[in-house]
Amino acid sequence: MERTYYLPAEWHRQSYIQLTWPHARTDWNYMLEEVETCFLNLAREIASRQPLLLVAPEFPKALEETEYKSNIRFVPCPTNDTWARDHGFITLLQKDSSPLLLDFCFNGWGMKFAACKDNLINTHLYKSGLLNGHYVNCRNFVLEGGSIESDGEGTLLTTSTCLLAPNRNDTLCREEIEQYLKERFNLLQVLWLDYGFLAGDDTDSHIDTLARLCPNHTIVYVQCTDIEDEHYGALHAMEEQLKTFRTLNGDPFRLLPLPMPDAIYDAEGERLPATYANFLVMNEAVLYPTYAQPEKDRQAAQVLVKAFPGKEIVGVDCRALIQQHGSLHCVTMQYPESVCSF
Repeated sequence: MERTYYLPAEWHRQSYIQLTWPHARTDWNYMLEEVETCFLNLAREIASRQPLLLVAPEFPKALEETEYKSNIRFVPCPTNDTWARDHGFITLLQKDSSPLLLDFCFNGWGMKFAACKDNLINTHLYKSGLLNGHYVNCRNFVLEGGSIESDGEGTLLTTSTCLLAPNRNDTLCREEIEQYLKERFNLLQVLWLDYGFLAGDDTDSHIDTLARLCPNHTIVYVQCTDIEDEHYGALHAMEEQLKTFRTLNGDPFRLLPLPMPDAIYDAEGERLPATYANFLVMNEAVLYPTYAQPEKDRQAAQVLVKAFPGKEIVGVDCRALIQQHGSLHCVTMQYPESVCSF
């Protein structure tokens, strides 16, 4: 059966990358200068390559003098926080028609954090006129972009611990959620990962912290080889389950393990969810998080070279981002090329 609409893979040709900028009225207020430096580095890496869609209450002073300002499209609106991956539109592409901009409910990862302003960001984006596509109201279903991975061919990868977590869609069972996802995204199969977690994670194990779909039926994933590490059992079980997954052709996926970063702790001694799986695929490059661990950072880059041959692999120091329990992919959202309205 011909698929007339589909959820594109992240490596589909893109127009915008969205960033939602930190400010003093977000949870970043205690370390605003440090995190703004990280966002500034991200903005430069993005805007030097393709258009940056920037959301914030006011245009950031840190970007006023950037040489890439002409490649930034700014939408002013109130925000609670900065996690564009989870409050941004999820875009479907249609054959011979405009894209579909799906606006799901974002409720702060199961009502853990305030999200009333972030849940309205898509309304501001759509009214800005910067997005080409049909608005689709999906707010009767809670879904975060970081919780799903698509290969663009009809396979979706997700985690049961997130999609079945309380305070999201807990009136629905696993079978009902899978059926909803298949219908909404026109999928042929949903692969449920039942194992794996990162200490300090607030998302109930978003898939983009653990395992990522890549071109040529490849999955890159976090591998823990230290049997003394608290993650070893769950990540080993995750690795074994990944070996059982099959493509739509019935073949096993090509599996590429990413190293586990050395443990990083906050000032209170809580372990932070550092992961190399939280990378962003762009048109000509892959931006990936680094953690000032030269050998591990280098190993992660080597894996991504194998997963994305021909793309530039660019590291961005994300030690600031993990202080609020996220990383590089979490603060970005890509839009396919046909969404650009100029």
